[in-house]
Amino acid sequence: MHLPKAELHLHIEGTLEPELAFALAERNGVALPYATTDELRAAYEFDDLQSFLDLYYALMAVLRTEDDFTELADAYLARAAAQGVRHAEIFFDPQAHTARGVPIGTVIEGLGRALERSEETHGVSTQLILCFLRDLSAESALGTLDAAKPYLHRISAIGLDSAEVGHPPAKFRAVYEAATALGLRKVAHAGEEGPPEYIREALDILGVERVDHGLRCMEDPELVARLVADRVPLTLCPLSNVRLRTVDRLADHPLPAMLAAGLHCTVNSDDPAYFGGYAGDNFDAVRDALALGPEQLRTLARNSFEAAFLDHDEERRARYLSEVEAYAFD
Repeated sequence: MHLPKAELHLHIEGTLEPELAFALAERNGVALPYATTDELRAAYEFDDLQSFLDLYYALMAVLRTEDDFTELADAYLARAAAQGVRHAEIFFDPQAHTARGVPIGTVIEGLGRALERSEETHGVSTQLILCFLRDLSAESALGTLDAAKPYLHRISAIGLDSAEVGHPPAKFRAVYEAATALGLRKVAHAGEEGPPEYIREALDILGVERVDHGLRCMEDPELVARLVADRVPLTLCPLSNVRLRTVDRLADHPLPAMLAAGLHCTVNSDDPAYFGGYAGDNFDAVRDALALGPEQLRTLARNSFEAAFLDHDEERRARYLSEVEAYAFD
């Protein structure tokens, strides 16, 4: 679906398609435990979040140089633009790279090279969000933020991702306070596999402005009422939810009920190479599986631009919103 949209929940490492993984592996002399791209793609079947993360981190071994990260980001941006994405706020996981000897500057400068030319090359404006791995220590997160300080001109916000259960947001209070002092915006994954209380902690302790996923808020009517009243955006990822068994079938997804409740929902792709679809594919999927009409889809697109960190450029936001209103559905 080419409906203009912002993508607000996208892990750049999760856009590594098998073909690019093999090309980078050959270029960098990395041996993959798969004979063909088809065999690797067949491995993209997951029982839960952890089984996905195991493969996700293993494949990162092919990313070594600035050129690798530039190529990865360029490939995503081309696909996103072809599906109507006009603005993308892109997550990256520096600890997953520094832990295997890739300097943080290599990651940020490589991604930044693609992002700084994205508007000219792809017609997509971009921002970069540095995410901390919640299954690592709070001290590691603080060290990562410190290492990123020379590159803050390329970074708009911080986030929190990876294995949620057992790693509550409160664990990262100190690094979020430090990021606030640096003027960075704040988001965090909460309420995907973790309980509704994790959403409350993300709001109250970390001070996040958007909740990534947030699906399980529906278990807590008081929390839903708060999210509606405060107009807190939720960056939902429907195809991801199905692949990671958060919902059994897309037809069971609570998105229609969330919209009916007045929640500020957006639709995103999460890790599209692994989960079977980019942003437009997710819009197509929820339209078909949940019988969403044009105005519901338009609301989701409108929400995405309203939730984007474009406060510094309201003229751009208004232009994108006008594109949403002008879009003619088939």
